[in-house]
Amino acid sequence: MVDWDALHYEEEEDLNGIESNGSIIRHLISQVRVGMDLTKVVLPTFILERRSLLEMYADFFAHPDLFSSIPDYETPEERMVQLVKWYMSAFHAGRKSTVAKKPYNPILGEVFSCHWRLDSQEPDQQQKSVDAIDIEKQDLPQDSLTFIAEQVSHHPPVSAFYAENRNKQISCCSHIYTKSKYLGLSIGVHNIGQGEIHLHKHNEKYVCTFPSAYGRSILTVPWIELGGSVDISCEQTGYSASIEFHTKPFYGGKKHRVTGQILRPNKEPFMIIEGEWNGVMYMKKPNTNNNQLFVDTTRLPQIRKQVRPIGSQEPMESRNVWKEVTRALVSRDVTSATAAKSVIEQRQRDMLKERQEKGVKWNTRFFEPSGDGWIYKKPIK
Repeated sequence: MVDWDALHYEEEEDLNGIESNGSIIRHLISQVRVGMDLTKVVLPTFILERRSLLEMYADFFAHPDLFSSIPDYETPEERMVQLVKWYMSAFHAGRKSTVAKKPYNPILGEVFSCHWRLDSQEPDQQQKSVDAIDIEKQDLPQDSLTFIAEQVSHHPPVSAFYAENRNKQISCCSHIYTKSKYLGLSIGVHNIGQGEIHLHKHNEKYVCTFPSAYGRSILTVPWIELGGSVDISCEQTGYSASIEFHTKPFYGGKKHRVTGQILRPNKEPFMIIEGEWNGVMYMKKPNTNNNQLFVDTTRLPQIRKQVRPIGSQEPMESRNVWKEVTRALVSRDVTSATAAKSVIEQRQRDMLKERQEKGVKWNTRFFEPSGDGWIYKKPIK
C-alpha cells in the first residue's frame, strides 16, 4: 500500500535526471526561439519539482510567526519594518532545491489548503491535519495561520491565494499570473499581479508586487535566481518600501543579492537593507556604515505546514491531483511520470471541450474577480 503523504517528505535528488538528460534539454531548446512564450511548451517531466505551484505559494508563509506578528507592533513605522522583514524572508523557503526545478502547473479548479500551528513546541513537528478544506469550517487552535489557493484561470494561468490569522486579525490575498519566456541560456518567469496584506484592527492595507524568477544555466546544472523591482505601500499610513532583487552579472558579482529601502510618508528613507534573499540581510540608517542584522534566513525556524492526508482529500486538491506523478518521480520512473501527467492534462482538455460544447461557464469556488484581480469570497470582516 502506498503511503502517499510520505512521498512529500522524501528528499529530492538535485542532480539526478538533469545531467543524464542533457540531450533532451538540447532537443527542447532547438524547438524554441529567444523571447518565445513557454506557457504552452511541454517541458520534460524529469525537471519537475514534486509539488504544485499552489503549494509553492503556501511556502511564502513558512515563517508564519513573522507574518502573524506584524499587527503586534505599536507604530505604523514598526509595522512596515516587520512586514518588509517577513516579505524579504518569504522567498527562500519556497526554493526546496539548489537546482532550478519547475512545480506542476495547476489545473483549472485545483485547490491547495494547509495551516500552521503557532503554538507548537517544536518548529518542524508534524501535527494532525484538519479535515475541512474551507477555512471557515476548520476546527483549529486559536493561534493558527490558514492558507488556501485556487487555480482560477488556465489561459492565462492565474493563481489566487489567501492566508489569515483570525486571532491576530491579519490576512493576505494575492493573485499571480505567470508568464514564462525563453531567454537563450535561461528561462524567465514573470510574476504579474499583486498581494494585499490587511491589518484589520489597524485598518491598514499594504499592497505589494512580486519579483521575477529565472532558471539559469539550463544546459548544465540549472539554478534559480530572483530579479526585478518590488514595491510595498500603505495608503493609510503613507509608509512605503522599494526592494530590488539583483540578477548576477555575467562576469563577477554575487548571486541572490537584494537591496531595499523603507520610506516615511515624506518619502525620505529611514532604513537601508542589503544582503542575500536566501541568506543574511543587514540594515542601517541612510548615510551611515553601522550595519546591524535585519534577518538571517538560515537561522529562522520553519514551522511545517499541516496538510490533510491525501486519503481524506477531495479529487481537486493538489497532492491528490498529482499523486501518481509524484510517486513516479520519487521512484525515478520518468516514463510513468510522463504518462500520469498526460492523463491529467488530457482530462483537462476533455472537460474544456465538454464545457464549450454545452456552453457552460467555469465557476471558481473560493475566489471571485474584482477589478483586474481576484479576492477571497469569505475574508475576515
